Amino acid sequence: MKNYMKRFEMSEGFNKEEPTLNEETEEPEVQRKRKRKPHKIDLNELQNDFNVKLSKRGVVYLARVPPRMGPTKVKLLLSQFGTVTRVYLVEEDRAARKRRRKAAGGNAGGKRYIEGWIEFEDKKVAKSVGNELNGTPISNRKRDVHCGELWSVKYLRNFKWSHLTEKVAYERRVREQKLRVEMMHAKREHAAYAKLVEAGEVMDRIQHRRESRRDENLSSEQTLHGLTSQKRRKIRQSKPIAEEDQDVTSFSSTRKKKTVSSAVLGSLS
Repeated sequence: MKNYMKRFEMSEGFNKEEPTLNEETEEPEVQRKRKRKPHKIDLNELQNDFNVKLSKRGVVYLARVPPRMGPTKVKLLLSQFGTVTRVYLVEEDRAARKRRRKAAGGNAGGKRYIEGWIEFEDKKVAKSVGNELNGTPISNRKRDVHCGELWSVKYLRNFKWSHLTEKVAYERRVREQKLRVEMMHAKREHAAYAKLVEAGEVMDRIQHRRESRRDENLSSEQTLHGLTSQKRRKIRQSKPIAEEDQDVTSFSSTRKKKTVSSAVLGSLS
């Protein structure tokens, strides 16, 4: 019995000491968790890595884009040779598109592109594409839309995508400047035309006022003339001489002239 009690006390003591050990073991774990610092991203390293990747890329120039070919089709065809990162195609002018649609009618097709730039992830792939793909047919299948069309590509040495973005931004600024100048010129023309219209309206009002005054003066003169004609006295006049009487008088006057002339000639003889 005594041995059993000793064993029981020893087990209790052992159990009592256990939590202290657990507490001692938990404290350093909490301290360790607190000492952990968050992982910081170094932007300089990321930027350097991105710049290194950009320096390894190469750009190919596409001189002619066939009809019915867009950026997705170009990327799909050229991705067979290597990974294509970016594609930029220049659309045709609106005036040229309008002329083409007017000439072709309903068979004008959709949007067309003039030229383009394709960026490859590897510079060596871009160089090989520019050298080997130039002048080769796009497709050899007869039922393909681009059958008979040839690639016209060229590798641009020491050309980066940033140069293209700068060029596009410069062209956009030039276009905006031209549009601003045209808008200013149109505003000036509109202001000059509005001034001329206002001057013409003023002259029309002056002319209308003059005509109204003239009509008023004529109406007043007519009223005065009507009043004077009513007050005028009627004088009885003699009737005019008839035509027969005029013939008789003219015959007698000619006869008298003949007699006078004959008497003068007789006295002279």
